[in-house]
Amino acid sequence: MLETSARLLKLLALLQTHRDWTGAELAERLGVTGRTVRRDVDRLRELGYPVHATQGTGGYRLGAGAALPPLLLDDDEAVAVAVGLRSASDGTVAGIEESSLRALTKLEQVLPPRLRHRVRTLRGATLRVGTPGDAVEPDTLMAVAEACQRHERLRFDYRAHDGATSRREVEPHTLVHFSRRWYLVAWDVDRADWRTFRADRLTPRIPTGPRFTPREPPEGDVAAYLSKQLSTGAWPHRATVLLHKSAEAATDNIWPGMGALEPVDADTCQLHLGAETPEALVWMITAVDIDFTLLTGPPELVAALRIQATRCSRALRNFPQ
Repeated sequence: MLETSARLLKLLALLQTHRDWTGAELAERLGVTGRTVRRDVDRLRELGYPVHATQGTGGYRLGAGAALPPLLLDDDEAVAVAVGLRSASDGTVAGIEESSLRALTKLEQVLPPRLRHRVRTLRGATLRVGTPGDAVEPDTLMAVAEACQRHERLRFDYRAHDGATSRREVEPHTLVHFSRRWYLVAWDVDRADWRTFRADRLTPRIPTGPRFTPREPPEGDVAAYLSKQLSTGAWPHRATVLLHKSAEAATDNIWPGMGALEPVDADTCQLHLGAETPEALVWMITAVDIDFTLLTGPPELVAALRIQATRCSRALRNFPQ
């Protein structure tokens, strides 16, 4: 009985590799006869695993069933799932925290000691800093993702940063998880231009609209476009500074979402960025750690820069040379 159970687990592991197996191949891998393979396949079906016979090859494939049967994971897969569940338990998708913790508890209970140690070592040695962004409902994410995948127009109610609401119709391109928030990059049909929407602020309207032919991504790169939009587009205070270094050399000093670099010549580039307050802009500009010249910005930014300069000068007044 023990040998039969071990063979069933090995057979199941082979079928879960997402390929078609002929009966002869499975018999060779398991070291049994074709008749035994057929009998073991029938046992798996009785346990709820949808093992389908492939047409024309006399082989087998594991399909999707009506219920979720037990899964076999190798060591790396098990650790990856555990880490993913831990991240999801304090993530930005509303309502899945408890489910993630339940699934993680079940997985850790059956992990062999060596893998449980790896998971706990990683968890104990890492720290998540910062608070999550506003959570988005799973149904909203699924509706948006399906519209992207099917290339169907999406209609939704949208709440802007200032609380104003509007009804939008878009051609959804990509759903992006960026800096602990979910964003939709889409072609706005009424405005005939690309737009970025926070997923936690939109409420999809059902049904979706007609199918469309996908457009080329904005500026050729969705990630670069989104980074530029988030760094300059929606902030109440915006500025442009001339950095006295080439764009290529300055790239490593700019973190994702901070601002958009624009090459000028071999020795300079422009940095476009935005923030909630002038003081935050001062911090971001000086944090780049490159000599700069202010090109455009609100008067409040000029005042904040002068205050910061005076503060730094005063801090060194009595410091020994």
